[in-house]
Parts: sequence; C-alpha cells; structure tokens
Amino acid sequence: MLGRRSLTLGLAASLALAAMPSAGQRRLAKFARSSLVIRGGGREHRFSVEIARTPREHAQGLMFRRRMAADAGMLFVYDPPRPVSMWMRNTYLPLDMFFIAPDGRISHIVERTVPLSEENIPSRGTVRAVLELNAGTAARLGIEPGATVFAPALGR
Repeated sequence: MLGRRSLTLGLAASLALAAMPSAGQRRLAKFARSSLVIRGGGREHRFSVEIARTPREHAQGLMFRRRMAADAGMLFVYDPPRPVSMWMRNTYLPLDMFFIAPDGRISHIVERTVPLSEENIPSRGTVRAVLELNAGTAARLGIEPGATVFAPALGR
C-alpha cells in the first residue's frame, strides 16, 4: 500500500513539474509594441508588432508562443545593420520571415518556416531588421521582395 501511494505521489509531483515553465520560460522578456506598415504593389498592409532590440530579446523572439493574431508579428531590429541568421528553436508557430535591408525594402522572404527547427535561415546580406508574421501572410497578402516597410522602430 505504501509503495502504491508513493508511486501516485511521485507521479503527481512529476506531472506538476512538467506543467511548470522552465527557469528560462519564467523570465521571458516583455516586448515593446508598435505599428508597422508594408507598402508594395499599390497596396498597404498594417500590423501590430512586438519589437526585439536586445540580444536577449533577439534570442527569445516568438519562442513558446502557441498562437498569434493575423495582424500581429515581431520585428527584430539590428543596430547597426548586419548579416543575421534566424532559427525556429522552441518556436511552435510556422512563420514567414521578411528580411529588411537598411533602406527599408524587403530583400527576401522565407515562407512557411518549420516549427521547432534548428536549421539556420540566413539573411543573404546586410539587414536592418527581420519581420516575423504568421505563415502564409506573404502569399495571402501578395507581399513580395521590393515592398517597403515603415515602422517607428526603423526610424521611418
């Protein structure tokens, strides 16, 4: 009887620990929010984005998120502009990544990234920022390289 009770208590404790966020998850960064507009092809698209500026915020990104509004995203800002590489570690949402050149134009787009992948996704050159939106947004809205991004976080 005692062995069975110990097993039950041990199982309950294990389940409780598994449900608790890890030490890293308990200290997740809070991001500033801002507006962002993409103009291209005679159209304008508005988004509400979280801004990641620091190395800690860049590392966290959209990790651990399970959902995101259709008009939401995250803007990773790099000052000074530089080549960057992204990945999807601990990111459960499939995303479209928009690499933004120093002049504010989208230089290229990686669509429908694979959740939880540790594959490096390179910027293919110097970028001022990377915008992450829900997967399928580029195709759904017809956003293509060459479109211009306007956001207070980019000074434009």
